[in-house]
Amino acid sequence: MTLALPSVWNIVISTIVFFVAVWYFNRWLNEQGIPKGMTRGLAVFVLAYLVAWGSGELVDWVVGPQPQVEVSQDASRLLKQLGEMQR
Repeated sequence: MTLALPSVWNIVISTIVFFVAVWYFNRWLNEQGIPKGMTRGLAVFVLAYLVAWGSGELVDWVVGPQPQVEVSQDASRLLKQLGEMQR
């Protein structure tokens, strides 16, 4: 079993984009006159997360394929057992 890890650029860029998106969405919602609350906070978080995730995927697409990590048979068997336990 192989797992593809995100690149370091993905993590750095998506983190920066997340905070910029939070600032931008909060500013935009303030201009619209929408009051602060839990629903607005959750909406800002979800929107910023989606923008950050998309930017990270775009970075990985531009950078190209990353080295894959080989998972040992023991780890693979453990993951299968954990999946069966959750069912």
